[in-house]
Amino acid sequence: MMSEETVKQIPVIALRGVWAGYGNNLILEDINFTVREGDFIGLIGPNGGGKTTLIRVILGLIEPRRGEVRVLGKTPQVGRRHIGYIPQLQDTDYDFPASVWDVVRMGRLGKETLLKRFTARDNAIVEEKLRWLGMLDLKKQAMGELSGGQRQRVYIARALATEPKILLLDEPTASVDVEASTNLYELLASLNEHVTILLISHDMNVVSKYVKTIGCLNRRLVYHAEKRITPEMLAEGYGCPVDLIAHGVPHRVLAGHDQDEVKHD
Repeated sequence: MMSEETVKQIPVIALRGVWAGYGNNLILEDINFTVREGDFIGLIGPNGGGKTTLIRVILGLIEPRRGEVRVLGKTPQVGRRHIGYIPQLQDTDYDFPASVWDVVRMGRLGKETLLKRFTARDNAIVEEKLRWLGMLDLKKQAMGELSGGQRQRVYIARALATEPKILLLDEPTASVDVEASTNLYELLASLNEHVTILLISHDMNVVSKYVKTIGCLNRRLVYHAEKRITPEMLAEGYGCPVDLIAHGVPHRVLAGHDQDEVKHD
């Protein structure tokens, strides 16, 4: 049996020389990536750059063409039981009469069987996660009666109800307003005290404020386990020069274009 110290040294997620895609369409090329316990990593990159594909590879939903993937030292199919996954918030038929409590309690189903009876411990865990997310007072509300930010909190609570060691989030603020987005990132920063987090986002300025390290993915991954977003990282990741512009939020000013280029506000 491995010692506790040895277990802590095992990467939470490790990809080595991973190539992956769909059919004849290759999406990820030679990905080398290590996530350590307690990390809070934000991945940015253009649409179609492979960010969601990377999550599916980590979850074992896509088998790599080449390379190796490990989750807590095990295959993704085994290790993913320790992952809480929050997909993009999408349009759903919210007329379906599911309450906040019902949705979060679904997170307990994966621990045993879909036919299990919920126990007092299950209910205690659901209540705890809803309290953490500030949603306990709304536990009887129908999902269709919630705002986008509130629904996203419910989905995070459902993921936490699985008692994960890792949270994977795919564009967690894509369908919520600025205030809800800020609140969610602050919440995730707090949750990072208990769980390792890997999230995907297009919101470079906000991500850079809350995460510990940043990477850029566009088929190939540029990641140096640092928080800085550099011009070189963006140029390599996006394939062209990129300027960051922010109004009223902390941001970094990157190198400008050549002087002979005309700039427009």
